[in-house]
Amino acid sequence: MTKHATRLNALVKLGSFFKDYCEYAKNKPQNNQNSNPRFTAFDEAITLAGHKNGWFTPENILFSIETWGDLLDKEKLTNWLSNYHLDNKTSKSVAVIMAGNIPLVGFHDFLSTLITGHRIIIKLSSNDKVLLPFISSYLCEVEPSLKEAIVFSDGKLEGFDAVIATGSDNTSRYFEHYFKKKPNIIRRNRNSVAVLTGKETESQLQALGEDVFRYYGLGCRSVSKLFVPKGYDFDAFFKAIYPYHNIVDQIKYANNYDYNKAVYLMSLFPILENGFLMLKEDTSYASPIATLFYETYDSLEELRELLEKDKDKLQCIVSDGFSTDEVPFGQTQKPALNAYADNMDTVDFLLKL
Repeated sequence: MTKHATRLNALVKLGSFFKDYCEYAKNKPQNNQNSNPRFTAFDEAITLAGHKNGWFTPENILFSIETWGDLLDKEKLTNWLSNYHLDNKTSKSVAVIMAGNIPLVGFHDFLSTLITGHRIIIKLSSNDKVLLPFISSYLCEVEPSLKEAIVFSDGKLEGFDAVIATGSDNTSRYFEHYFKKKPNIIRRNRNSVAVLTGKETESQLQALGEDVFRYYGLGCRSVSKLFVPKGYDFDAFFKAIYPYHNIVDQIKYANNYDYNKAVYLMSLFPILENGFLMLKEDTSYASPIATLFYETYDSLEELRELLEKDKDKLQCIVSDGFSTDEVPFGQTQKPALNAYADNMDTVDFLLKL
């Protein structure tokens, strides 16, 4: 069996483990002494991840695991990779510097590096140091040859042939300078927007709430800004997203809501709010937690020109009939395997090393 086939099988087993764990987690008995020891260990890892990062709630971690469980399917992986020539590639060492804004945010880079036959040297974010090591230990258990292919680095990165680094606009400048002599993918800040016309159904607007509130809006695929026609009435939007009102029960979110509301009020900024989300008119794309920026437009054609000009700042455009590469309402946090961050084909990059 080729290295590619061996790793593919291991990843499919991981997908099955994720699916089985999610089923167990949703129907967990009160007394789980007879549970699969791997499930119990995963419970402990998820609890620890939440202790280390208050944004990593069990619900959001489970959502991420369930999403990846669905994608790590043999047919989906095979279809994704069918456009690439994977076999007989020289193995390189690839350093991957991961962000930590949402659970397992660096998993796609992890998957891509392993499936292309390379060795991965992982530099984890301090905000997400628990989940991937646990998952890696499972992979190495089902496929021992991966023990040599997965390395975690706490110190200075050394012995690498290429780099994939994800960070802020500020850290990207450091990455570009430090890694300029190596083949690299350097990712910067990106945000996602939604374009509304006023013709959206209640179900579409409710689904938009998933794009706004999932992971507390901390992901690059989280909608942080709305574009609405002049004179847009936000009442239908506020009504549709009301089912998400319990988000304010999360203490970190509530603290951000209260703080940002106080800042806006003291600054005399006009805002619209409903007790768990504030809407503020602003030309920026990146909005603070518990705030959604909005901007009005006169014509959809002018808006298309603006978003095309700013495409390097954007990850997703959520809409219905506005753009050829739009994302349907409610789907931003369920990307396909070929929905590459920053629209850079990671697998192609790795195969050319």
